[in-house]
Amino acid sequence: MEQQITLSQASKNKGRLKFVLGFTLLYLIVEVIGGIMTKSLALLADAGHMLTDVGGLALALIAINYAERKATGQRTYGYYRAEILAALANAVVLIFISVYILYEAYLRFLDPPKVESKDMMLVAVVGLLVNIAGMLILRKSSGESLNMKGAYFEVLSDMLTSVGVIVAGVIMLTTGWYYADPLLSAGIGLFILPRTWMLLKESISILLEGTPKEVDIVELRRTMLQVEGVADLHDLHVWVLTSGVNAMTAHVILKKGAATKLVLQTLQEHIKNNFKIAHTTLQLEVPGFIEEPTHL
Repeated sequence: MEQQITLSQASKNKGRLKFVLGFTLLYLIVEVIGGIMTKSLALLADAGHMLTDVGGLALALIAINYAERKATGQRTYGYYRAEILAALANAVVLIFISVYILYEAYLRFLDPPKVESKDMMLVAVVGLLVNIAGMLILRKSSGESLNMKGAYFEVLSDMLTSVGVIVAGVIMLTTGWYYADPLLSAGIGLFILPRTWMLLKESISILLEGTPKEVDIVELRRTMLQVEGVADLHDLHVWVLTSGVNAMTAHVILKKGAATKLVLQTLQEHIKNNFKIAHTTLQLEVPGFIEEPTHL
């Protein structure tokens, strides 16, 4: 029987996510235009960072929308992996953006142009207000689901970057030291890269059916073997369907005379409550059933 897993808590917050995404996207456009007009690489770099926020918020909405779709005969797990493919594409694009920001910062260190500091600060202040508003909207719901928490931290990180742009603007306005612009830009580029690299690694790991980092598969196996009635197990697999939704399969060899229904119920409750695995498939095998294990 197919099992459809829904992100009900996140679904309740679709309206909030859409609202924050709309404002963030609008400010991204304003920041790009402002960066070009003021010749501020810091604003353009922050726009690159803002793009990560737009991508993160959009992915959160994609995850919710696709998780609400029913599984089909062709997509028995639903459409969860669309989020992962989008995250992978987002990571690749952002790596190129970060490298370009660092390259532009290097060129500006050699010959820093005059930056319209007042206009730059004005745009950054607007961005700061947008991010603060987004944080207030998402703060309560960030504790209700992993998806919403990720969206909240995206906005929080961009709020801190906006503060940095304002500080750079103050420095240039008061001292005329225009190296502050490429210096901050390089900092933003370096700030984006590690996050993007982690997103890329996590996306690839999920697509390769890697074990979730929050699941200790050795401990999972050990504790399953301690359940009364379990003699041994093999072909244990744990993987990620999408962010926050893990699945597993295992072949469990029962002891002679074991209460099958009780063993199955105990195992499923143990796995769900202690390892946060939402979708579990267990094949129970009787003593003497010969099947060559192919994996762990």
